[in-house]
Amino acid sequence: MDIESFLSFMSGMSVFVSLLLILFLLTVKTENKLANRLFAVYLLFFAIDNLGIFMSEDFIRDHFNLEFFRWTVCALIIPVFYLYVLSVCFADFRLKAKHLLHTIPFLAANVVFIFRLHFLSDQEKIHFYDHRNQLPELFGFQIMLSFQILCYSIAVFLVLKKYKEIYQENYTNPKTSIFKWLFQISTALFILYYLSIAKNVLRYIDIEVLWIWANVVMQILVLIVTCWFVLKALNHPELFRGIDSKLQLARDILPKENENVVEIKDNQNEAVVSQISILKHYMAEKEPFLNPSLTIQELSNQIEIPVRDLSVLINHHMDQHFFDFVNEYRIQKAMSILKNPLKSDLTVLEILYEVGFNSKSSFNTSFKKYTNLTPTAYRNAS
Repeated sequence: MDIESFLSFMSGMSVFVSLLLILFLLTVKTENKLANRLFAVYLLFFAIDNLGIFMSEDFIRDHFNLEFFRWTVCALIIPVFYLYVLSVCFADFRLKAKHLLHTIPFLAANVVFIFRLHFLSDQEKIHFYDHRNQLPELFGFQIMLSFQILCYSIAVFLVLKKYKEIYQENYTNPKTSIFKWLFQISTALFILYYLSIAKNVLRYIDIEVLWIWANVVMQILVLIVTCWFVLKALNHPELFRGIDSKLQLARDILPKENENVVEIKDNQNEAVVSQISILKHYMAEKEPFLNPSLTIQELSNQIEIPVRDLSVLINHHMDQHFFDFVNEYRIQKAMSILKNPLKSDLTVLEILYEVGFNSKSSFNTSFKKYTNLTPTAYRNAS
């Protein structure tokens, strides 16, 4: 098998795996259908982009306009992925008319191609295709895609940063698989895209062997990442659960520095101390932290402190994320169980579920952060 045949085979495998995952995403039962559909659309565009490698020269020469249109689909891949990230992070995300703005690069490229390429004669199209790497249309399109990748990579990681902050301030479920999945997939994809930018530079260097091997490496990486998508989607259906994007961070709730904060500060101190005392007493007596899915909204309803006030109380006055605040009580409860000789028959797994955790890795991480020991080591030292 020569290199071109190998490239075609790898590209074909990537397209086939992508189509299988698209079928799964569109048929699997889930509440967050929008996220699945956006990921399916992303994979479809991803597959269309990969089709070019194993399309025959004869087919391309018979359908130049279709091939030119296929090139422009690249301008939709990253925007759709960005919308997918938003839909997974925030359960209340909905597609709106304003999101059509993300199609502007795609539409602009097609307008240029319509006037510059689609109405050319067959002979002119052949000349353009054979010399595309030396022509300004494709060079400008590559520059636009590179700029798009840069902008959307920043935007995606800013969304993930906001998601993580809101999650820590309002939720206690120690499973952070959504953030990890999105961070991992975003990192992997943008590494691929930045490598693709570097690979495209080789178009303009007259070293054909280097260009071919760069394509081989890229196709191997694309296939690996695509197969990884499939495994993640099949093994982790919980990745399609989101949080409320309308939740505010404590720093956004607090008065601005230029407001007259000094006058009200003294009056608030006594109320803050009282609320902290009430909160700690309630946590110790009622143990709401035993609920693994406890949220700040639920605790607010139970303790009858407005959720905004409770968020500021914990995240600002107590200088803890809600996530860490609740897990501290869970760890203290676990420590008392581990030290209790009457409960020595309980396994670590049974204890972590009993105190409100639902992930062994998260429990071990939180326990070691709090005690500098693993649960087993702490039990043996007691």
